[in-house]
Amino acid sequence: MTQKIWEQGYTQNRELSWLQFNARVLAEAEDENVPLLERFKFLAIFTSNLDEFFMIRVGSLCDMAAVDKEHTDSKSGLTAKEQLHLIYKAVEPLYARRDAAFSDVDSKLSAIGLRRLTMDSLAPDEQKYIKRYFKDIIAPVLSPQIVDSHHPFPHLEGKVLHIAALLSHKKTERLGLLPVPASLPPVVFLPETPSRYILTEDILLAYADHVFEMYDVLEKTVLCVTRNADIQVDDETFGVEGGDFRKKMEKLLRQRRRMAVVRVEINRPISDHFKEHFRSRFEVSDAQIFLSRTAPLKLGYAFSLGEHLPEKKRAFLSDAPFTPQQPAMLSAGQSLLKAALQRDILLSYPYESMEPFLQMIREAANDPAVLAIRITIYRLASKAKLVEYLCAAAENGKDVTALIELRARFDEQNNIDWSERMEEAGCKIIYGFEDYKVHSKICLITRRERGAVRHITQVGTGNYNEKTAKQYTDVSLITADERIGQDAGAFFNNMALGNLSGRYSRLFVAPTSLKNNILALMDEQIAKGKDGYILLKFNSLTDIDVIAKLREASCAGVTVEMIVRGICCLLPGVPGHTENITVTSIVGRFLEHSRIYVFGRGDEEKMYISSADLMTRNTERRVEIACPIDDPAVRTRLHDILYAMQHDTVKARVLQPDGTYCKKPAVQDPICAQDLLMQQAIENARKQAAQPAPHPGFLKKIRKWFSGS
Repeated sequence: MTQKIWEQGYTQNRELSWLQFNARVLAEAEDENVPLLERFKFLAIFTSNLDEFFMIRVGSLCDMAAVDKEHTDSKSGLTAKEQLHLIYKAVEPLYARRDAAFSDVDSKLSAIGLRRLTMDSLAPDEQKYIKRYFKDIIAPVLSPQIVDSHHPFPHLEGKVLHIAALLSHKKTERLGLLPVPASLPPVVFLPETPSRYILTEDILLAYADHVFEMYDVLEKTVLCVTRNADIQVDDETFGVEGGDFRKKMEKLLRQRRRMAVVRVEINRPISDHFKEHFRSRFEVSDAQIFLSRTAPLKLGYAFSLGEHLPEKKRAFLSDAPFTPQQPAMLSAGQSLLKAALQRDILLSYPYESMEPFLQMIREAANDPAVLAIRITIYRLASKAKLVEYLCAAAENGKDVTALIELRARFDEQNNIDWSERMEEAGCKIIYGFEDYKVHSKICLITRRERGAVRHITQVGTGNYNEKTAKQYTDVSLITADERIGQDAGAFFNNMALGNLSGRYSRLFVAPTSLKNNILALMDEQIAKGKDGYILLKFNSLTDIDVIAKLREASCAGVTVEMIVRGICCLLPGVPGHTENITVTSIVGRFLEHSRIYVFGRGDEEKMYISSADLMTRNTERRVEIACPIDDPAVRTRLHDILYAMQHDTVKARVLQPDGTYCKKPAVQDPICAQDLLMQQAIENARKQAAQPAPHPGFLKKIRKWFSGS
């Protein structure tokens, strides 16, 4: 079944599905209804997403094509080489779309005063300023290099801009390379008119003739290489006996900087003769060399560009500001630690603030009744109050244990640094497993109260990251349910002992029980036939067993609704296979990140929140947790979130049987789910300020409006 599933026509390739997702991100940059500065940010997000895609996914496919040429993808039947061919073909038009979107945004920003200049468009006094800037600021930190028989080709670090020049001297050609120093700002703002700026690489490109003055510069371009950054957990390094795991990770980070080139980007057309230098030096094909005609190769500066505009103009060009609100289920000034002992509480980020959770940890650190705090950590902010509170707890004599995943991709060094800080404060640090990333989000506070031990457990869908809690949509359950607390305690004990096969009464824990239990819940709905119902919200779907089970549910007449932000290897609406399945994706102001699973309706409904997407890596190769939602008030709040997502007519895109996405039909009163949830959070906070009792509903007015009553 697994080997033949792609032949049945209801699955698609993971990588091509991801490119469709990033195209939806790019569509936000193309949308004229999105404020200009936000469109610019979406261009930057699209670019950084594509960078990571090439570093990780394309990198791993290049490795696969080299070591196992016959291996085929189970969802499309394509070999690694065939997938790479289709990826390069699909990416090229995305570059053209990005160029067009950038030109549109750039020209409109220029029209309102925020103008990106070229060297040719500088006024005479501006040319003098840039000339002095080059001489005094740029030139002293430059490290130009030439490549010839006496000067070997240097290692070019991935995602570092270089000026590449084809040089001639005494009828001999050679290559000139000029790295753009990391110490320089990406843009230079002109002093007299601070909303006029020029890119640093454009200055260097113009002055390349001066830098290589003893040569004739025949051609020049801005160059950027992308290197394979995929580090497999089963690499040889992880198999080394003994030694410190943290040191192994530091070694792997050093290795990442020298891995093979998988993409070359240039910012202007060049001759085939010049291009041959890149093909031969980097061992890439023409298909791996991408031309960005108008958009800069790096767009990270987009996030700070608005700071150079007057406040009123910046506000006009940006999303309306939003501050995460007081949680609807917690009265203002009320202790979350004390409230959780009375009832289950749900926090919904970024609509509600993470601060009450952080204060709960701080309160626990100083509470004489608290015996222990145990927590899993996958990603943290660069400045993390959570770590300071955990360190304070350890210094106050609490038993603090943190299971830190050192292989959180691109956050490895940050996690290494935090683990050292916590160890110094007396926290016990566990580094998890060599073959399984620990991706679960769980925190357990143990208290002794009136001679009895009580547990407060937090289970979430997202990281304990104070920065991303303002940018990603996630939900977080805090409960004093002793059955969940006992499971949480057993989970941490098993992690400390290296036991992945632990048994739990309420929690589903991957890699042993999560997938089997989800499939069993689907089987329960399949048994109900047309009365069955499955509603799932998550980020990506690749697990072949889950895909096959969803097809089975559809064939049995079960209504299946999925809200899948990113990759979806299942194609809905395919006759005879998935005609009872719908898939919607929402890309908007916030990154949709929460995972919510619903099976059945009414009194028979079973609901879970989870750290896991329905991807093979999550269900089989990571430690993940799904937690049941029993409290009616919490269920109502989660349904309100899902209800808003289901009825979005602004940002929602519907997956078609051919793998494309379409907008929902226009309606008289369009609804943007994220805007709606922001408005409801503000309204709930306002009511909380006036009414100390927890607000029971979340979107009652909206539901009433939808029902027509």
